[in-house]
Amino acid sequence: MKNIIIFGAPGSGKGTYSAEIAERYGMGHISTGDVLRGEIKNETELGKIAKSYIDQGQLIPDELMIDILAKTYDSLPAGKGVIFDGFPRTIAQAEALKKMLEERGDELGMMIELIVSEDVLMMRLLRRAQIEGRADDNEETIRKRFAVYHSQTEPLSKWFAAEGIRHTFDWGICKTKEGMLEAIFQEIEKQNA
Repeated sequence: MKNIIIFGAPGSGKGTYSAEIAERYGMGHISTGDVLRGEIKNETELGKIAKSYIDQGQLIPDELMIDILAKTYDSLPAGKGVIFDGFPRTIAQAEALKKMLEERGDELGMMIELIVSEDVLMMRLLRRAQIEGRADDNEETIRKRFAVYHSQTEPLSKWFAAEGIRHTFDWGICKTKEGMLEAIFQEIEKQNA
């Protein structure tokens, strides 16, 4: 199974779709958000540093994320493929991920881009904040996260297209979670045939 990078703005459903894909295909799942929240909850040194960036709506420094990612990747069973959820977020991170995988004889595989309107994203994130009690999901921080996404992360879409691995899925066309999942599953199976 090819490695998969799931890509989209905050609130686009990366975690939800990653979990569904991982379960269906028996893949490993690396959610940088979950890893970082665990570090913050455990009040590790990394967690304290990460919290200072997250509280300001900023991205974690690349070197820190690459180290965490490599350690987590190496702990997963080989050969089943891994879903990278929430990483990479910059072109520099994408290049570092490509290099890290090549050093292990692996490759990027495919990128799944989730396209969702910002109005829908804001509604989802505010609802998630109420349900999960996530302090990092308030309107001011969400707007900062959108600005960071547009300036630093969104350019990655073109980078993945140039690599020949970008596959886009638009919520406005699919309309439902089930419709998006079915379209994604069909593309994964086509790419792994």
